[in-house]
Amino acid sequence: MSITLDQVTKRYQGVPVVNDVSIDIGDGEFFVLLGPSGSGKSTLLRAVAGLTGVDHGRISLHGRDVTHVPAQKRDVGLVFQNYALFRHMTVADNIEFALRVRRVRASARRERRRELLRLVALEGMDERLPAQLSGGQQQRVAVARALAHKPEVLLLDEPFGALDAKIREELRRTIRQVQRELGITTVLVTHDQEEAFALADRIGVMNLGRLLEIGRPDELYTRPATRFVATFLGAANLLLARQTKNGLRFGTLGAEGGADGSVADVPQGAREQEVVAVIRPEEIELAPARRALVCSYLAAGVVEEVAFTGALERLRIRLSAGAAEAELSRAANGNGDGLLEVTRSQHEQRAFGVTPGQSVAIGVRRIHVLPTPLSSFTAYAATLAQATELSLHPLLAELASRMRTRVSTRTADEHAAITGAAVIAAEPEAVAKIEWLLKEGVEEVLVLPQGAGPPQRVLIHWADDAARGATLAVAASLLRHVAAEGVYVGILPTSTPDGQRPHSMRALLDARSEAQAVHGLEMRTELRFGDVAEELARRLAESPDQILILGISQLTGLGARFGALLRPEARSPVLIVHRAADLRT
Repeated sequence: MSITLDQVTKRYQGVPVVNDVSIDIGDGEFFVLLGPSGSGKSTLLRAVAGLTGVDHGRISLHGRDVTHVPAQKRDVGLVFQNYALFRHMTVADNIEFALRVRRVRASARRERRRELLRLVALEGMDERLPAQLSGGQQQRVAVARALAHKPEVLLLDEPFGALDAKIREELRRTIRQVQRELGITTVLVTHDQEEAFALADRIGVMNLGRLLEIGRPDELYTRPATRFVATFLGAANLLLARQTKNGLRFGTLGAEGGADGSVADVPQGAREQEVVAVIRPEEIELAPARRALVCSYLAAGVVEEVAFTGALERLRIRLSAGAAEAELSRAANGNGDGLLEVTRSQHEQRAFGVTPGQSVAIGVRRIHVLPTPLSSFTAYAATLAQATELSLHPLLAELASRMRTRVSTRTADEHAAITGAAVIAAEPEAVAKIEWLLKEGVEEVLVLPQGAGPPQRVLIHWADDAARGATLAVAASLLRHVAAEGVYVGILPTSTPDGQRPHSMRALLDARSEAQAVHGLEMRTELRFGDVAEELARRLAESPDQILILGISQLTGLGARFGALLRPEARSPVLIVHRAADLRT
């Protein structure tokens, strides 16, 4: 591998801006780090270049550990957004600067300069000053200068940001041609998905300092694993659905499939549960009536907006609020506005033209189901007033906002099923409520103390291996939406013989490997000895702003084992994940 990052972490004022990032980038690969402003991607690139240190983790370039090696000895080329050329130097002098510092002979410098100017299509401009060049030409000079000393790795920090659209496209093409011709490993940082799609062999998507997913552009677009990636890589409609043995159901409506029966990519043998469904705008069909649809019917709606954008028409469709579709309307996009984003080609526009206010039937060609176990939240309390107050808890509101999902309410005298994760207040009756909810089929229960804020650390522990996979899946889902570090805490009895302790350390490493391979989760691991509840309580007391994810498979003795963690005086939220031994995932 050209570049290997192992749990790289960088903190500013105690807050991780790069959070346990691990990547392997192959020789000659063009890798793109994609994410919004503040996601940590530029900080990570600067760490690879040696321009900023790291607080944890390891950085290797071509098998050499460079974590503590100065920038000038890392053999990387770096191109910034603002060109960073020496304004008083000619193009020739700028390109030759790194070679002159390395005491390369003048003839060799000239030969290398001519070669690079040919590569970046700037032959004959040797004696021009940067001020005499366009922005695109200056950035080509910056690329040539970064390549002059033949670095093993080329790092590009949003190099197209200051250029107009046409020049950006030309420069992208030039850089990709140069990269392929030289076979140099390249890492590009950008927030522009079009750039990522055009250039990348693989894309790594970052948010809140965490690397969420890595994959080929087409894979990430068609089969994202997270809400953020689904919505960041192009437009996407997020809807809550019920996964059943007969397919997906939206409210009382089903999505049974079109002609090929494969409208939704639901795993075979999947259990019944609420899920998050992704529908791309281009996968939606509109027709004047349901019988006119070619693909599977989803709902009826009314056209609210129509925007002409050239090759495509963009629409916003408000879903009907009839009895059959009310639940779908409330769930759409996680914000309750009941609006679907739709894009149509010119052929579709000519076949069926629409105007604002027109009623339409909505069909769907393909639905992708996200593999996230946290779909939505239900605030559960004795009275509606208490449930409503709980639904407005700052931590719960922030989680729901970042997950783009809903928070519904349910009282003890209602008989409707609880969907998603149940949320209760930390109170004396918490254990009894948890036991009742889990017996009713709820699989995740979040216990919220008053005053709990966004966590900076998420502790993870499962009481037995039956709950291991589900606990890791829930932890991965939560950690994608909070700027927090994940730590798996393994706990053994104090009486554990010395001969068994190495086996326990291997189990910790196996847990981390499973988290990486199956759930895309990077987490730290630590081993403690003593009573499980006491050690967890001691760990939670070490610092505020923590949350515990606790996996269990047995309800018997829940209060006796973990009741101390759920008392009203507890400061930390606890998310209980229950999977019976015969239903483990």
